[in-house]
Amino acid sequence: MALSRVFVANRGEIAVRVLRACGELGIETVLGVSEADRHSLGARLADRVVCIGPASADQSYLRIEALVVAAIGTGADAVHPGYGFLAERAEFARACEAADLAFVGPPPDAIDQMGDKLRARKIAERAGIPVVPGSQEIGTGEEALALAEGIGYPILLKASAGGGGRGIKVVAGPEELPGALAVATAEVMSAFGDPRIYIERYVASARHIEVQVLADELGNVISLGERDCSLQRRYQKLVEEAPAVLPSMAPTDAAVLQERIQEAAVLLAHEISYRNAGTVEFIVDQDSGEFFFLEMNTRIQVEHPVTEEITGVDLVAEQLRIAGGSPLGYAQQDVAVRGHAIECRITAENVEAGFRPSPGLITEWLPPGGPGIRVDTHCYAGYEVPVHYDSLLAKVVARGRDRDHAIQRLRNALSGLRVAGVDTTAAFLHTLLSQPAFAEGRYDTRFVERLQAEGVGPGGG
Repeated sequence: MALSRVFVANRGEIAVRVLRACGELGIETVLGVSEADRHSLGARLADRVVCIGPASADQSYLRIEALVVAAIGTGADAVHPGYGFLAERAEFARACEAADLAFVGPPPDAIDQMGDKLRARKIAERAGIPVVPGSQEIGTGEEALALAEGIGYPILLKASAGGGGRGIKVVAGPEELPGALAVATAEVMSAFGDPRIYIERYVASARHIEVQVLADELGNVISLGERDCSLQRRYQKLVEEAPAVLPSMAPTDAAVLQERIQEAAVLLAHEISYRNAGTVEFIVDQDSGEFFFLEMNTRIQVEHPVTEEITGVDLVAEQLRIAGGSPLGYAQQDVAVRGHAIECRITAENVEAGFRPSPGLITEWLPPGGPGIRVDTHCYAGYEVPVHYDSLLAKVVARGRDRDHAIQRLRNALSGLRVAGVDTTAAFLHTLLSQPAFAEGRYDTRFVERLQAEGVGPGGG
């Protein structure tokens, strides 16, 4: 059954993205907004808008019952959760299903299985997919010391229910472990209400590679290639590109590794009877050439545009079609990669002040344009950036005939972005893209930290 009216349970640029995809498919839209988002761009674009509560997310975008009631009351037959907020909450998917609303995402059981990182590791191991050497849940501090000794320092402490980098701590030696464990446990208990911590081996020269998959109700699963998300700050992605590049390896070896990673992602999706769009994330050890399963994100990713740009596949439209019961519109042999695409996340933050959020009134908003440039945003001149939510303003994406061409286009686009009234990270990102090591593909997940420690660019020192 094709969808006729979709309730969008999110805000910001992803809400705008979903609204526009619905418009192209001829699907009516209803946008649920908090009081702070009544005058958002999404509110201007939706066919109908309904207020779901006060500005605070826990009184609006995180209220499952209110969202479901609003969707039913406006005659919607489906709910798109976007990313963040309730997108990876199985109870939200179940509440939608119980109300006969199609959830534009995977089945609740798949969300449950991948939402628990320890459970996800076990499933990957069962499927024969390599995982980072590590432990199950840590009991006592003494047990942690013994496990860490067996794995070998440095190690990572990670949260079973984690996300967004919360609870992740690098531990260089046994003297640091007790304090780091106490801090990590308190942090994840506060963030997720789940204190479970486990240990993984720390991969020093790591590339963060992820694979976009699509799956339908008939059990068909395809890969749409990999993305490299290694440029991060405090485990938060800043720049993403597709396809991934691994210059530390011989081209033939890199191609074989990328094929194996894609096969592993498809295998995992089959293992959990996945449906809709999802992303399987891996760590690649550049020193050994090994790859390891990291986690699966059971939703549309922030960085999905780079995959769309190199494949020509509208991932959000595919999400909507699959949720409506249609089979995949593509077979694996139909997926062809053309060119290269890179995305920068522009946030309202003051880099010089340690990336302090910079909410306020945007008095000038002039996004870049031209061939190969795409800007996904919810901003406009006169828009008030609220203090209540994530500071993402826009995603600036450049597509080129090759990686060098995409980098040049993106640097020019960032130089052409004009924003006044709030601080942004555009200049900092331009500095990252201008580093010779980035141009040569010689970077890892700690690249940004090293640059800042060396005082390179805004925010350094």
